[in-house]
Amino acid sequence: MTKDDETGAAGSNRDTHYAKLRRAHRDAKREREGLPPAQPRSKRDMPARKGALYSGRGPADTVYLYGLHTVRAAIDNPARKIRSLKATRNALMRLDIAEDAALPFPLEVVAPQEIDRLLGDDAVHQGVLLEAEPLVPRPLTALGDAELIVILDQVTDPHNAGAIMRSAVAFGAGALVTTQRHSPQESGVLAKSASGALELIDNIEVRNLASAIEDIKAQGFFTVGLDSEGPAPLETGFSGRRIALVLGAEGKGLRQKTRETVDMLARLDMPGAIKSLNVSNAAAIALYAARQHLRDLTGG
Repeated sequence: MTKDDETGAAGSNRDTHYAKLRRAHRDAKREREGLPPAQPRSKRDMPARKGALYSGRGPADTVYLYGLHTVRAAIDNPARKIRSLKATRNALMRLDIAEDAALPFPLEVVAPQEIDRLLGDDAVHQGVLLEAEPLVPRPLTALGDAELIVILDQVTDPHNAGAIMRSAVAFGAGALVTTQRHSPQESGVLAKSASGALELIDNIEVRNLASAIEDIKAQGFFTVGLDSEGPAPLETGFSGRRIALVLGAEGKGLRQKTRETVDMLARLDMPGAIKSLNVSNAAAIALYAARQHLRDLTGG
C-alpha cells in the first residue's frame, strides 16, 4: 500500500482509497464547523528555504553569482577571477558553452536541484552558479575621460544598487561611486539585479563622500544632487560637459553634508498624483536627462 500524498492532492500517484476517506471525513468536519475545505499545501505557502552556501558566514574573498546574463558577463570579463562553474545542460546550451569546453576553471554539470540546494528558494538562478573572487574597486583616479558618472549616498539595498548600475551602463555612465561603509557589498543579489552591468562599469569606493565629491568637482564634473525639494527642475539644472549625478537612500535622501557639497540640488517634477519614485527609477530618469544634456552640447 502506498502512502498518502503529503499534499493531500486528489488524483496523485500516492492517492489511496483510505486517503480519500480521510479527506472526506476531514472536509465534512470542516463543513460542520462552518470552515471552507482545506487547501493543499504548496511550496509557495512554506517559508523560503535558505541555501547551504548561506547557512553560515561565507568567506570574504568569495562571491557566488547566478543567472544567465550575470554569469555570461562575468565569464567575458577579463578582470573577473573565476574559481568554478556549476551549470545544468540546458543552461550551458543557453550560455553557448560545450560540456567538454576547455575553460580556465572547473566546470561541473549538475541537476537544477543541486543549485537550488546551494542557493535556496529565493534565487532565480536559471540553472547556473559561478564561484568567483570579488572585483577589486577602482580609485577616483580611474575616472579617466568619463563624461557621466553616478554617485550613491548610502543606498544600501542591493536590488536598488544593482538596478541603478544597470541603468548607468545603459546610458553610458563611466563609473559608479559608493562609500566603503553603508553600501551593499558585491553579492549574487546585487549582480543579478544588475543583470551583467556589474562587470561593465567601474565601481569606485571612497571613505568620505563629501571629500570625494570635492575631488570629482576638481576633475571638471558638475555635481547634481537629486532632491524632492530642489530649487530647480532636473532638466534645467545641468551645466558643463561632465556630469555627476548624486542620489541618496530611499526615505532619508541625501545627507546634509552631501547636500551642502554638490554644485546644485535639483528635483524631478512629477505632475501625477504620486510625487516620489523608487531611487532606481529616479536614477534612470536622471541618467536619461543628463545624457540628453550632453548630446545637446555636441549636437549628436
